[in-house]
Amino acid sequence: MRVKRRMGRGPGSLLVAAVLITSAAAHGSGGGGPAWEPAGRRAAPAEPVPQVGRGWPVGMRPVILRGWEPPATVYARGHRGVDLAAPAGTPVRAVAAGRVSFAGRVAGKGVVSVELAGTGAPPLRTTYEPVLAAVRKGQEVAAGEELGTVEARGSHCPAACVHWGLLRGRAYLDPLSVLPPWLLRSGPSRLLPVLGVPLPTGATARRHNPARRARRPVRVGPTR
Repeated sequence: MRVKRRMGRGPGSLLVAAVLITSAAAHGSGGGGPAWEPAGRRAAPAEPVPQVGRGWPVGMRPVILRGWEPPATVYARGHRGVDLAAPAGTPVRAVAAGRVSFAGRVAGKGVVSVELAGTGAPPLRTTYEPVLAAVRKGQEVAAGEELGTVEARGSHCPAACVHWGLLRGRAYLDPLSVLPPWLLRSGPSRLLPVLGVPLPTGATARRHNPARRARRPVRVGPTR
């Protein structure tokens, strides 16, 4: 015997339905639906993630407040993305070239999704939130192009941050996997020459270079 369930027609039911539909458009595939693999279905072998990233979404090397924590099951607790420290108003940039698949609001916070070019079928899709979008759906963006700015509200972090996600179809992936190793490594800071300022030469260079300074003799007095 099949039992049909009807959704109520009250304002609360309509609001829940609207949020679910919008969330599916932002995070799900073109046909909507949940942004994960359904339970009970055997997952196909994971396709390697191409390292197409050319930069971080915010800053040069942002602080990772919370990393990728894949859940044990589709409904279990986890963290399906990476939280990057970024104050409100910080520009959010595309990590790689692609096409904007969504730019709007989901449950009151701004979300931008970008399908990355040349990443297979279905293509990889990055998501950024909370972001005040400066792009529109269908717009082509280059790597490093500004997508919007971090909003002051809508973040689930204790401090301001941007949540960066990565999906292929309905499966969530580690966003850091699109970055090449040289972007993940944090080496020591290096001073570069300033353009337009001539390098010191001759006596000036010797005076400002400790390695070339003459060592003064050390006088050793008689021992007692």
